[in-house]
Amino acid sequence: MFETIVNTLYGEVKGERIDGISIWKGIPYAAPPVGSLRFCPPNPPSSWDGIRDASKFGKSAMQPEKSTLIGDKSGTISEDCLYLNIWSPNADDKLRPVMVWIHGGGFIAGSGYDGIYDGTSFAKEGNVVIVTLNYRLGAFGFLYLKEIAGEKYSTSGNCGLLDQIAALKWVKENIKAFGGDPNKITIFGESAGAASIGNLLAMPAAKGLFNQAIIESTTKLAINSATASKATNKLINLLGIEKNEFEKLIALPADKLVKASLTFPMATFRPVIDNVSIPEDPEDLLRKGAAKNIPIICGSNKDEFALFSAANPSFDQWDEKEILTSLEKQFGTAWPELYKYFSKEKIDKKTYNRIMSYYSFIYPTLKYSEILSTMSPVWVYKFSFEHPVLGAFHSSELQYVWNKNEVKNINLFKIPPQGRKLAKQMHHAWIAFAHNGNPNANEIPYWPGFEVKDRAVMVFNDESRVEYDPYEDRKIWEKISERNTFDAKKENRDVPFFNN
Repeated sequence: MFETIVNTLYGEVKGERIDGISIWKGIPYAAPPVGSLRFCPPNPPSSWDGIRDASKFGKSAMQPEKSTLIGDKSGTISEDCLYLNIWSPNADDKLRPVMVWIHGGGFIAGSGYDGIYDGTSFAKEGNVVIVTLNYRLGAFGFLYLKEIAGEKYSTSGNCGLLDQIAALKWVKENIKAFGGDPNKITIFGESAGAASIGNLLAMPAAKGLFNQAIIESTTKLAINSATASKATNKLINLLGIEKNEFEKLIALPADKLVKASLTFPMATFRPVIDNVSIPEDPEDLLRKGAAKNIPIICGSNKDEFALFSAANPSFDQWDEKEILTSLEKQFGTAWPELYKYFSKEKIDKKTYNRIMSYYSFIYPTLKYSEILSTMSPVWVYKFSFEHPVLGAFHSSELQYVWNKNEVKNINLFKIPPQGRKLAKQMHHAWIAFAHNGNPNANEIPYWPGFEVKDRAVMVFNDESRVEYDPYEDRKIWEKISERNTFDAKKENRDVPFFNN
């Protein structure tokens, strides 16, 4: 019998049975973070009487209503956004592996139901229960307020992460009723979602809430509190609010806060080392073994930054001088050494994307892979299957992971016929990992674990294969990083992901 009415700890929910899969949408996992709860850690949801309709997605977190990356979200955003969605073969007692997805979007955009995040294929082909969720974004999720509002708001810079932890607690307590195993939970995410997972691996409050993790194209995990406070002060000055007028920030209309936030560089508001919820640099916590013995997949895409260059309307017109000027501005005192390395070839737009891809995503992901592999089983991948225009751009692996052949109204995410084999490979590797804590599946060549001594990497392409140390620019980035030659406080970077 296929049951779509499920009893949670807070009340009954009724979903739908679609294409052989049971789906529940818009289930509240926390109280609406509105009014006096703005900038506060999430509270448990209220219970309800009767059967709650779970056939419609909840509203997305506050964010720009229109974006080239997320499409048009007009009328679908709200501060009341803490909802999750579930796909399951059936609400029975089978105790299936659970996969919890944390979406990307630079910590300022996205939701758990953006077109590509459809758990049907995972549930149907993999006998897996899929959960997707919303969390607070931008200033609502990551505005560090301790310096102006006191201890009550000491964790406000990580509300978005605390939302994710609240969702994981809800899953741990309720997912058995939906056919899932609360003791076999994999968290996975991309970009800001991947950075979120890096932080969750390090955060004491997340310990025990999941069993394994997949990190797709992460950035630097967190910024320090001084940098976060500086951004907060700029924001309240822009809004005309004095430091002793915190109540005005609570009462400010949500759309005005979003509008003001848009004047800042992307990812200004992101996780903060607040010395409470993140007690120290998460990289240091990981080095000390915070994620010990947790199986992990880490990977990045060959041409990550091509997506961002394509979104810059002037990039196509850049000549060599403009490329060099941008790179010098970006890297400051590190640029002469980088220039010496890369000037052996022509420094053109392709080289620019190559440099920025490593800087923004590839090197951070590889570095965390190395750190994690010292105490946990880790598998590393490099996604190299090329889109005809943008190459293996940032997020282009998503439709392959989710086995989503096309996404309505977004031609960028469409699997070509020659990519169907790759989609099957990646999809089933992720399914195998959810079941076994190991991504090896019949559909792929044998994928050995990653160790620093040999650096085995699965290169996902039209003909996937294992290569050893395929990151051609790795050593120059290690050299730059070890010498700490980045001026980390320099402002106006093109991409602030790597800064402190």
